[in-house]
Amino acid sequence: MIFLKTEEEIELMRAANLLVAKTLAEVGKAVRPGVSTAQLDRLAEEFIRDHGAEPTFKGFPNPYGGPFPGSICTSVNDVVVHGVPSEDTILREGDIISVDCGTLLNGYNGDSCYTFQVGEVSSEVRQLLATTKEALYLGIQAAVPGQRVGDISYAVQTHCEAAGYGIVREFVGHGIGREMHEDPQVPNFGRRGQGKQLKNGLCIAIEPMITMGTHQVYMDDDRWTIHTQDHRPAAHFEHTIAIHHGKADILSSFEEIEKYEAAR
Repeated sequence: MIFLKTEEEIELMRAANLLVAKTLAEVGKAVRPGVSTAQLDRLAEEFIRDHGAEPTFKGFPNPYGGPFPGSICTSVNDVVVHGVPSEDTILREGDIISVDCGTLLNGYNGDSCYTFQVGEVSSEVRQLLATTKEALYLGIQAAVPGQRVGDISYAVQTHCEAAGYGIVREFVGHGIGREMHEDPQVPNFGRRGQGKQLKNGLCIAIEPMITMGTHQVYMDDDRWTIHTQDHRPAAHFEHTIAIHHGKADILSSFEEIEKYEAAR
């Protein structure tokens, strides 16, 4: 069932998503060689709770195993999504790390992801990140009333496949609101004019998950971590948007992250 949001609900969701944005910016400032993903997780949880919210991912149920142990997902290099924070996972020069974060604030959810560079990365990896972020915004541009979910999917897929990248099939974007995952699903591949029609009041998370090589993935023994089959890098960028007033309104933000990255 799809729940369309009121203006008041959209503003509550904006607050939750802007807290996610601030959390990601704080985590991004700590991303450097020698830092463990567990350190980043502790930083994120403290920041979220200090701002009166709950980290939505903490304890999130898993149909394949135990609840998620972290407050953020920390996916390094060939990990596409759902990387589990660990003291043993130490960031190294040239790595990339996708940090996916969710908050529950005043009854509504925020959700966003950003892929950070650890020190200097190769030009090949920088291009993967740039293309994935571009695809996110192309998908957002397609998210207007009267269009369909497939128009978002097609925009992401065609941009990334034109650059020779793989599109992960098993994990998709989603509706969001009082629940972290609501209908409809928003795949990163599809055909124009197909799927649910987009209407004012719809809130969705659009999240391209793009691989440098094959689109095929596998699950680690921890029943959470998803790797690329060929162990080549993957990038993941995500915004939560509201469709209202005839256009897509981005509720999350990369502004603070990008200012810091430009200065660095």
